Amino acid sequence: MELLIVTGMSGAGKSQAANALEDMGYYCVDNIPPEIIQAFVNLSERSGESLNKIAIVTDVRGGDMFKSINDVLNNLKNNNVNYKVLFLDAADEVLIRRFKENRRKHPLVGDGDMSINDAVKTERQMLKKLRFMADYVIDTSYISISQLKSQLSAIFFGNVSNVLKIQSKSFGFKYGSDTEADLVFDVRCLPNPFYVEELKNKTGLDKEVQDYVMNSDDSREFLNKLIAFIDCAVPLYAKEGKSQLIIAIGCTGGKHRSVTFAELIGKHLQSKNYDCIINHRDIYKS
Repeated sequence: MELLIVTGMSGAGKSQAANALEDMGYYCVDNIPPEIIQAFVNLSERSGESLNKIAIVTDVRGGDMFKSINDVLNNLKNNNVNYKVLFLDAADEVLIRRFKENRRKHPLVGDGDMSINDAVKTERQMLKKLRFMADYVIDTSYISISQLKSQLSAIFFGNVSNVLKIQSKSFGFKYGSDTEADLVFDVRCLPNPFYVEELKNKTGLDKEVQDYVMNSDDSREFLNKLIAFIDCAVPLYAKEGKSQLIIAIGCTGGKHRSVTFAELIGKHLQSKNYDCIINHRDIYKS
């Protein structure tokens, strides 16, 4: 049985993630108090193969009952229950804006005088340890629901295993840094096609842009040294047992240089038979 614990910050998209996982064949249960998880697992195991992929959403909506989450996860491990933890996150300002736009009440606000801002800060502190121990972290600050579904599909399509899944990702610093990345590299020091009129409206997916970026000794040296570092680091992450590795490449707007490098790095990793997808967060933003 594959057990996935879905948790994270309120407003970060856990419900949308559960919907996507359900489409991928998971039996999803929302808002279960942690202490019930073991009993649900036992019941599922007795059901045979009918419930072989389960995703359980548990979070601070459980109130005081959620405080036992770390102990419950430790007990699952001690009982040889194989599980993974998916943590959905987003920047504080994004979460606050979502609650204000949806006019929904944060679970920690309750009937008291706590503001949304204080509720988000309190929740983040409560979940600090859980986020650190999570097998997968997805930051939904700057992605659409369809992009979230694509990321989940890339991670969980097929069996949830210990095989390292890599994402080579581009982003634009003007839209915020990539907070879910394990490794972040800044290529704003390299030649910028944005200032070339015939290349301005193209992207790093176009050969002309890639040729322009890489037609520089600095760019080629940067890429060679970056690949050498990645080739050294990736096997170490795999040896350590990491399930997901996100390599983020950032430039100013996330359309030219970062896309070029994310493509080249992703294809290099694919050529070495790593399970690597290439994702461009900001490529179509104006």
